[in-house]
Amino acid sequence: MTRSLLISFLLLALLPVAARAGDVPSRSVILDGLDVDSMRVRLDETDMQPMEGIWYYPAEEMTLGIERYRGDHNIGYRIILLDSPDINVIPGTVIGYIASSAVDSKYKLWLYSQRDRVTLIKPLECVATLDKTATTLTFDPPHWKVKVRVNIARFLPTLFNGVSIVPEVTGERLPIGFRKIYPEGGGGTPFNRVRYL
Repeated sequence: MTRSLLISFLLLALLPVAARAGDVPSRSVILDGLDVDSMRVRLDETDMQPMEGIWYYPAEEMTLGIERYRGDHNIGYRIILLDSPDINVIPGTVIGYIASSAVDSKYKLWLYSQRDRVTLIKPLECVATLDKTATTLTFDPPHWKVKVRVNIARFLPTLFNGVSIVPEVTGERLPIGFRKIYPEGGGGTPFNRVRYL
């Protein structure tokens, strides 16, 4: 009984994370023909925002493109895999989304957390921070710790369960993130200046 109670509680504890992820598509999509070169051309043909560009994710050795997203949701950008040593993920796969917040440098970031054949599923949300020069996007993924308390001396144990499970978020860790590799400073132009096409 304790094991099933623990599993049930863990599922209930993770529901708020899954509910917030409902803001983004539950499955990734694959955009055909996207690689580093075609993404560079695509970005050069737009009036790029500070978030847009080609980014490197050193923790996973991935090259990513971030571009504006005009979907049905309140999401401003999508993150597209351009190159990776993981041959199981196809270039052009959307691996996440980004939405603005009330604070200029803070964003909601969703990254897909599981694979279902060639598509990705189960987006998880975290908070991302874009630095002032728009060259680093850092985030700290959610960390969960579960405490199980057993109190055999509890009064009326059949009525008041002697086992309690308390989830808590662990302390802050060093954030991980993306480093912009294109354009560097907006193709030589600071992002706060007008770029003429």
